[in-house]
Order: sequence, then C-alpha cells, then structure tokens
Amino acid sequence: MTVGIIGAGRIGRAVAILSLRAGRSVVISNSQGPDSLASLVRELGSGVRASTVQDAAAQELVVLAVPWINVPEAIADVPPWNGRILVDATNAAIMPDVRPADLGGKASSEVVAQLALGARVVKGFNTLLAAVLASGPRVSGGQRVLFFSGDDALAKKAFLEFISSAGFAGIDLGMLANSHVQQFPGGPLAAINFIRLP
Repeated sequence: MTVGIIGAGRIGRAVAILSLRAGRSVVISNSQGPDSLASLVRELGSGVRASTVQDAAAQELVVLAVPWINVPEAIADVPPWNGRILVDATNAAIMPDVRPADLGGKASSEVVAQLALGARVVKGFNTLLAAVLASGPRVSGGQRVLFFSGDDALAKKAFLEFISSAGFAGIDLGMLANSHVQQFPGGPLAAINFIRLP
C-alpha cells in the first residue's frame, strides 16, 4: 500500500518517515507543487516521491496533515474518494494564539468527513508532537501509543496494521465522534507520549 500525504510540514514529514519504516512507499504533496519538495525528497530518500495533491489523494491510504484553516482548500479539488481511507492528522487549532476552532459541537474529524464525502475517515497521528512521532516507536523497553478512531471497522483495521508494521501500539477509541478526546487543544489525550510496556 502506497501512502499519500497531503501536507509536507512537520507532521507530514514524520508520517513519511514512519511509512518508510513500515515498508510503504510514499507520495508526498503540498499546495506549492512537487518542485518545492525536491530537498525533502532527497532528505527522506528512496521510496518517496513528490507529486500533486491530486496524485497523493488518489492513493489507497491518504494522510491529511495541513493546518486546520487550510483543510477545505487542501481537499477541494481531489478525485472522488470512492471509499479510500483518509487519515485526519489535523488539529482544530486557530493559530497563532492556539485557540480551539468553533466546530458547532462536532469533533474535528466529523467536520473533515463532511468535507471529504465518500472517504472512510480515521482520526490518527495527531496526538504526538511531530518530533516524537518521527523519533521512532520503541522507547524504554516499550512501544509508543497511537490513538485512533473512526466509523469504518475495515478502515481502522487497515490503519492499525499500518502503524503496527511501523512498530507503534495502536489503541482504538471507537467512533469518530469520540475523536474529540484526541484533539489539540483541549483533548485529554493530546500531546501526551504514552508508552505501552510488555
């Protein structure tokens, strides 16, 4: 399975690194076009190619890793989702003062699911700082924990297989509506580096 990444900032880069560790190839994209990613592709090495957002979004598993304010624009012109998995790694924070966005009582990934009709949305990769996510899954004799949630059981199974193959311990929090506990700011699980010991 090739992983498509929309967004080439710190989280996008971290997801690319762990994807390579999991033996997956990566198509990474941003709003400025593939030429702007040449140095990142050289840094990440074999298995990564830069392309358009449309190409990244056409992969079987797609990770959305852009600032919250850019989410609608980032996925506005992608191909019909047709059941592809969209991992929402965003946090609904309004910068620079890091205040929570007004979501009308919804979890942020429920809003993403409304924007990406036809996608099977899984919330994941948003609770750890990018540097921690990229640093590796093994620490202190245990595994870093990645929380995830979603409404599609098979999409969650594919996500769990993906992160497990990268060495992380996955914990399923249930339905997408439960993903508010993962959100930053405000969610009780956000930015906490949990380790599962043997």
